[in-house]
Amino acid sequence: MEDAKVVSEGLRKAIQAEREGHSFYLMAANATQDARGKEVFTQLAQEELDHMEFLTRQYNSILKTGQVDTAAKLGPRAELPASSPIFTDGLKTRIKNAHFEMSALSIGVQLELDAMKFYKSQAETASDPEVKRFFGALAEWESGHYHALLSQQEELRQDYWSANGFTAF
Repeated sequence: MEDAKVVSEGLRKAIQAEREGHSFYLMAANATQDARGKEVFTQLAQEELDHMEFLTRQYNSILKTGQVDTAAKLGPRAELPASSPIFTDGLKTRIKNAHFEMSALSIGVQLELDAMKFYKSQAETASDPEVKRFFGALAEWESGHYHALLSQQEELRQDYWSANGFTAF
């Protein structure tokens, strides 16, 4: 296996990022007024926690044995539908005051984009096939989150801007 120190450092960074994502999504779930948003943010928080636990197990295995734990598995993956993947259509009726939700989408998009890029780079540079596989799977997973959040943000953006006088015409 490649240098255990390099892999463990990547895992440490990933664990911290998942911890921050978990905290953010819990905060978002508790703060949104939208029922579907609350449900989806809670689900995303749980997935971040599952990722953190998986990565921690890998980190501990590397430290103890110098090898990844091939028995460790990622938990179930939630599917987010293409249209209105995060919020109910009712959010549009109060879009002018949906400042928190729009901010949460923006922050979530950036968190997921950063995670996706990080996992992809870790997968590309890994020489161990198992490390390459699980970082690749995490990159794909975060890509799904990223695209769902981005899709919702793009769907709501123009209405939000118009309602708040952010458009020139």
